[in-house]
Amino acid sequence: MRKAEDIIIRPYITERSSDDMSEGKYTFLVDTGSTKTEIKEAAEKLFSVKVLKVNTANYKGKMKRQGVHQGKTAKFKKAIVKIDLDPQSVVYLEKGAKEKTINKKYKTTIEEFGVGQ
Repeated sequence: MRKAEDIIIRPYITERSSDDMSEGKYTFLVDTGSTKTEIKEAAEKLFSVKVLKVNTANYKGKMKRQGVHQGKTAKFKKAIVKIDLDPQSVVYLEKGAKEKTINKKYKTTIEEFGVGQ
């Protein structure tokens, strides 16, 4: 079992990712071997939010040159995490047909992302 800090590396801040934050979508660079389920659990653990959806994209390294020297940029994996902006309480039936309500305390933003909204 890997730690959540090993799965989510850092936020990926671009103009587009800054615009998506108002919709509850946050973009992170993640470990290349991580799955969507691992990313969801890591985001929920690290930021205390309810994750609705995770989209991922793998990027290959590109060939770059500077004069006569050639090299390759690093490959990386990007994850777009959509969080619940309006978390609802959970209602279920107990024995005797009694309704029980659980209010979970979820945040509606990720303040640690590095950019103010």
